[in-house]
Amino acid sequence: MTTTNTKERAPGQGGNWPQTLVGLGVLATGLGLGWGAMGISSDAGYSGIGPNFFPWMCAVVLTVCGAWILWEARTGGFREMDEEGAPAHPPYWTGFVWVSAGLLLNASLITAIGFILSCALCYLLAVQGLRRAGGQPIANAPRTWIVDVLVGLIISAPVYWTFTKFLAISLPGLTNSGWL
Repeated sequence: MTTTNTKERAPGQGGNWPQTLVGLGVLATGLGLGWGAMGISSDAGYSGIGPNFFPWMCAVVLTVCGAWILWEARTGGFREMDEEGAPAHPPYWTGFVWVSAGLLLNASLITAIGFILSCALCYLLAVQGLRRAGGQPIANAPRTWIVDVLVGLIISAPVYWTFTKFLAISLPGLTNSGWL
């Protein structure tokens, strides 16, 4: 048995303008990333892949996705959306603020306190925001924060050591030893 969505439009009838704007935004982001990737050196590195490979790959994928979203929006809109158009759950802005604060603090503090500590802080704040967004009770807050900091350190320290010691890629550290 098949069901039809009453919101579907025939091709050529136009689409929803907010959805069109999303498609244009993704398309513009992909094109902007491609324009930026043109300024990156293409000198081949290990296995013939240069430093511009991943930016170009991301630019192509974003451009294709943006064009696809734009096509979907202009030929009937996003077909799997709820009939009412309202989200089932309102956005949880507090969680968004926690995660955003983690990312922004990481970006602003990475040169001052080093990669390991700034990434651990980012992890702590992002996990706290995701816990709150998921509705998890924060009954034992001090213990939870300590565990999250330790897990952040356990994740970020090996990443830092791998990049600095094994791959010889310079990341900001707390000391000049290359270990912190």
